[in-house]
Parts: sequence; C-alpha cells; structure tokens
Amino acid sequence: MPPRIDPAHPVLPARYLDPHPIGSGGMGEIFRATDRDLGRDVAIKLLASRFANDEALRGRFEREALAAARLSGTPNVVTIFDVGEHDGRPMIVMEYLPGGSVEERARAGSPIPQRQVVAWLEQAAGALDAAHSVGIVHRDVKPGNLLLDARGAVHVADFGIASAAGINSFTQTGTILGTAGYLSPEQARGERATAASDRYALAVVAWELLAGRRPFESNVVTVEAAAHIDAPIPSIHAARPALPLALDAVFDRALAKRPGARYPSAAAFVAALQSALLGAVPTTVTPTTVTRILPPRTRRRWWLPVVAALLLAAGTAAAVLATLGGTRQSARTVVRTVTRGETVRQTVTSQAPQQASGLSGAAANNAGYAKLRAGDYAGALPLLEQAVAKLSGSGSLDEAYADYNLALTEFALGQCTDVLALLDRSQQIQGKRAPIDDLRRQAEQRCTPAPGPGKGHGKQHGHD
Repeated sequence: MPPRIDPAHPVLPARYLDPHPIGSGGMGEIFRATDRDLGRDVAIKLLASRFANDEALRGRFEREALAAARLSGTPNVVTIFDVGEHDGRPMIVMEYLPGGSVEERARAGSPIPQRQVVAWLEQAAGALDAAHSVGIVHRDVKPGNLLLDARGAVHVADFGIASAAGINSFTQTGTILGTAGYLSPEQARGERATAASDRYALAVVAWELLAGRRPFESNVVTVEAAAHIDAPIPSIHAARPALPLALDAVFDRALAKRPGARYPSAAAFVAALQSALLGAVPTTVTPTTVTRILPPRTRRRWWLPVVAALLLAAGTAAAVLATLGGTRQSARTVVRTVTRGETVRQTVTSQAPQQASGLSGAAANNAGYAKLRAGDYAGALPLLEQAVAKLSGSGSLDEAYADYNLALTEFALGQCTDVLALLDRSQQIQGKRAPIDDLRRQAEQRCTPAPGPGKGHGKQHGHD
C-alpha cells in the first residue's frame, strides 16, 4: 500500500504542495506534487525512512541522482530538477510524466500497434545509447521504467542501479540486480552488467511488446532467470505467427548469450527490427519483385529470412540479370521465372542501387540484406560488396553474415565465381551451419561445370 501522509509531519518540503503517492519501489516512495515556486507538477522520489540511517544505501541513492543528473537534458531521459534532503531522507525531484508507463499500456489488454512499439523502442534506444556514451549502464531496463509523457513519447527512468564510470558502485560483482524477466545472461550469472546487457533487456522488452509475453516467461523467478543463461532463443514467429519470420534472425542476435555477439548499439537493434517488420517477404509478382516460396521453418537460425531466396530449393527457379553502373539513374532488370517447364521473361526498370560508400560495413550489410529479402538482388549486390570489403579481416559475425549474404545474392544473380569462397569464409568465422551447406550444394550443382563439353549446368553471366 502507498504510504499514508500525516498532515502534521509533511513528507515533503513546504515548497511542494499537495503531495500524494504515485508509486513505490525497493528503495523508497514516489510522490506527485506541485512546485509552488515554479508552478509545475513534479515527481519526487524519497529514500524509504527505514534506510535513512543506512550509509551504504544512502550512498547508492545519491549515486542514482548523480548518474541520472548527468543525463538531464538528453532526449527521452527523465529530467532531474533537484537533489536534496528532507527530514533526514535524501530526495530527487524530477519531471512528472502524466502518461503512465509502457508496462501499464501493455497490461491494458489492447494490442499495441507495431508502429507505436517501434517508436517507443527508438526513443528508449536513443536514451540508452546516450547513457552508454558517457559510461552509464542502466541495469534495469523494463517496461515499468519506460515512462510516457503527455504526447505518448518514452522517457527512460530509474537509473537507480546504474553503474557510472568514475563512481564507485555499491553493487559488487556477484550480486544480481534487475528484474528476472529482463536479465541478460551475464547478469543472471551474477556478473557485472555492461551496455550490451541493457541492449539485451531492450530486446526482451521489444519481444514482449510484439508477442504479448516475454521470451522466457515463467511464474518462477529463478526458472526465468536461468532460462536467460542456457535456454535456446525461442522463435517469436512461432509465438505469434502473424509476425514476420525475419524477426527471428533479429532476435537471435539481439538475445545472443555472448554480449559481443549482440548488436553494437540499441539503435542498430531497433533499425534491424524495423527493417524486419517492414520488409515482409513478397508472395506475388509485381513490377519489381519475383514470386518466392518460403520453405517450412524447422529450426531457429539467423539465416532463415535469407534462405527464402533459394528459389530452386522451393520449386521456383529465378535468375536476375542486371546491368550495373556507378552513376546511372536507373537499371534494367531481366527476371526469368521458370515454372513447370515454362519460362516467363519480364523486364522491369528500378532505381539505381543505394550507394554504400558512406556506410559502415555493418550498415551496408543491413541495407543490402533488406534489399535481398525484398527480392532486389541487383540493388543488394553493390551494398553487400561494400560490406564485405569493409568488414574483411574483422572476424566478426557481421563479416560472416555479409559473406553469406553476398554469396546468396551472387548465386541468385547467376554470378558463381566467388560464391564458394565467400561461403568458406563465412563458415571459418561462425562454424558449420546448415544454410551454408545448403547453399554450397546448390552452388556446386549450378556453378561447377560437368565433365565434357556442353554438359555443365552453365554460368548465367550474360545479359539479355
């Protein structure tokens, strides 16, 4: 129950009028009041009276204020107005946000539109990336700490268990903090949290908002925490089939057990998520796409959204032959679709491929991957070539993905020269993978000439 306010012993300084409780947590209470001097509503967090004489907890509470105050003025972070003490209890005065929390919206029962979910995630990601850039790790990212203003925009709140660079942390390694449902594997093991831990928790929030439940949800806290450590990452598409299959690849990376295998920033994760949501696999022929048949999903792998392009394995063969130029404004693309022995030839005109020179290797790979998934192989090719060139030698998962994506794109375009070498490089980084083996078999069948003249499968290099 919220604390009872005794008029004879005001809980807040006289400057703050008409206080009433709006929440409570493990360390204290939160009140809404009106700042008499400035004429605005504020939220005031008070350290619980039972902790007022605990110097260690007082220190932690004050460090919360210091960490959060360093971020004041950052978009989508709750602003701290004042830090002080009243009646022996430390207090933090911050902006009051009337929209409640994302947790309350999620519990209301009505489905949240995907565009709203993405907007909230973008705002939270910006706040977290800003905090990480100055050495602050939130450590407790969850829907209850994503507060909404009057316009419905997210503000990240409660850096109360943040680990700030240059500030001695009250929490020692081996102590688990955070809410079990959103704990990263390293936090669940009692290890120190990092920026990658916050990004993992944001991915859990994203999963929950899209699927209606957490990925490892359990009524037993310890079971859920343990699942983050060693349970396989479940398919969000299986949990909610209306969601694109491409999301599985995004969450496979975002919820990777190893921090270093996750997205390099919260913004990068949200960008990949948005791309997967917007880039649904086309199922009918349009002037710029080829019909594709998606094979049944059998195992959760990062490559599944890409394997849709293996048209031959699905019973439909297609070769996209494009005339590429560095500065032209458009490209003519010839699409050959072979169905039941009949060949249909279609010529379309598309915009020039996106230039990748100003993108990082990872960004170029993401952009190329989005075009690949949409069936725009000609547009994907220069992006993925740039990605492979920029990532070459890094030994990162991004390099492995770029190598595979370029191999698949070249194969779809009938350019067989580098396909097998790219697959070898991808496998050297990430180990043996079924999709690599599948594409290698396809490439060996299509790209390796059989003995004797005229008996090969042919390399489709020419232009019509």
